Amino acid sequence: MRNSHKINNLQDLKAEIARVSLRKREQEAYLVDQYTLLKVKVESPIRFVRNLTGSIPGATAVKGVASSIGKAMQGKDADWLTSVLQIGTPLVLNTTLLRNAGWLKKAMVLLASETAIGQVNQSKISNFIGKITSFIKPKVKKKKKKNKEVIAETFVEDESPAFGLPTNSETY
Repeated sequence: MRNSHKINNLQDLKAEIARVSLRKREQEAYLVDQYTLLKVKVESPIRFVRNLTGSIPGATAVKGVASSIGKAMQGKDADWLTSVLQIGTPLVLNTTLLRNAGWLKKAMVLLASETAIGQVNQSKISNFIGKITSFIKPKVKKKKKKNKEVIAETFVEDESPAFGLPTNSETY
């Protein structure tokens, strides 16, 4: 709802500015209250789980193991490739190899695969591909290398290529 008042003089303008600034402060206070209420509602399930796990003996040990596994999965050198592989591997394994497996077997294999993939990063894969290509690439024979050196020496000695006009020719 918009209150439109005609502003005829400076006093009306100052009153309108005061009214608008008061309205602004009220709306900001309302939004801050709504934000805190939303934050409390969102955090309530987390508080419930914390209270529940706090009353169970041994829950802190399980939490420590889970956090160490999570750190191992991310690794120090985690990059975009590692993240993609960690997301894609469970999907591929579930649709191919683990299609008829039970939930316990799936959980164990997926946990092991994610931990292993956490150690993989882009530089390790590029080094591995470089080693494979150097193994597959044919070796350069020394005979060809000698021919290249002979051609290079003759070119340097002549100081002029064997094509085009001779250096001492006259052109009119």
